[in-house]
Order: sequence, then C-alpha cells, then structure tokens
Amino acid sequence: MSDPAALAELIEAEGVSDERVLAAIRATPRHLFVPELHEDYAYEDEAIAIGHGQSASQPYILARILELASVRPGERVLEIGAGSGYLTALLVHLGADVCAVELSAPLARQAADVLEDLELKADLRQADGQYGWPEGGPFDCIVAGVACANPPPAWLEQLADDGRIVAPVGRVHQRLTTLQRQGPHLDTRVDLPVSFATMTS
Repeated sequence: MSDPAALAELIEAEGVSDERVLAAIRATPRHLFVPELHEDYAYEDEAIAIGHGQSASQPYILARILELASVRPGERVLEIGAGSGYLTALLVHLGADVCAVELSAPLARQAADVLEDLELKADLRQADGQYGWPEGGPFDCIVAGVACANPPPAWLEQLADDGRIVAPVGRVHQRLTTLQRQGPHLDTRVDLPVSFATMTS
C-alpha cells in the first residue's frame, strides 16, 4: 500500500492539472473507503469493488469530474451515487457544502461512518438519486457517479442559475458531460468516454 500523495502523482501524470483537485486527493485516505481486502490497491489508479454490486470508481475519472465541475469553496453541491463516500470526501476538501445521496442503504451507512470518523462534514442519506434532494437546492453544482441517458428533470429543477451538472451521459456509449445553465438554456460539452453503472429507479 502506498499513500494519497503517490495516487495524486499518478493522476497528475495522466493529465489532471487542477492543483486544488490534486491537493484534495493528497488529503484523502482512499484506503479507508474501500474494503479491507482491497486496501493494498487503494492507491492504484483503478476501480475497486466495494460490495452490493458497486465499485469505487477509478480515481483519475473522479479527478476529471472534479476538474470539469470547477467546485469553488462555499458552493452547494449535490452528489448523486455517493457509493463509498470517497468523492464526497474530495468535495468536502474542496470546500463544498455537500448533500450526497446513495441508493444502497448499507453503502450509505458505511460512507457516512467513514466521513464522520474523518471529521468531514457532509449531509449523506439513502435515497433514489433521480429525485435529487428537493429541499436542499438550489445547487451550484450536481455531480453524478452513476450514468443516465439524460439528466432527470429533478436535477434540472434543483440546479441554480449558472449552475452546472457533470455526469456520465449515454445509453450505450457514455461520455462525461458538462451541462451549464445559461438562463433558460443549457450549454452542453462532452468529454472523455467512460463506463459507469446506469441509474435505476
């Protein structure tokens, strides 16, 4: 097992240049967010099974999501599909006010416990991500760790003016996609191809 600094170096070598994102990775002990059986692989740039049919995403992909999201301190962020809670922790280190939802009740409990142990404050609950967090909005940014054919209406309703969504979008071929609200319009930009579990209702 290596350490978060080594993981940050790997991710930087792959092209992530946002120093705030790299600093968040250095500050976050990923091995605490994966099963003990897989701790030795926590600082490799690879996805790791976390049980309940889910995996902790490849760190490079999460770092790219954060680069695209351009989260600023004090912004209100909704995370869809918190999984292990690792991305939640990175968002907190970026200074975000985080509301996170996770469909799996056991994973939601585990993630909340790890975040509490690390004294990282985030609101995390078990819920169906397609409905967002109605009472928590409007959100400056919505990030998703689960794929969708199109962002659900609830996300758009809960997105603040000039807010942005970063999510894997696509039915068969997914790409990281950024949608930024510009008045009544959404400015859409596509990024690298990805493969995430698809949202289910």
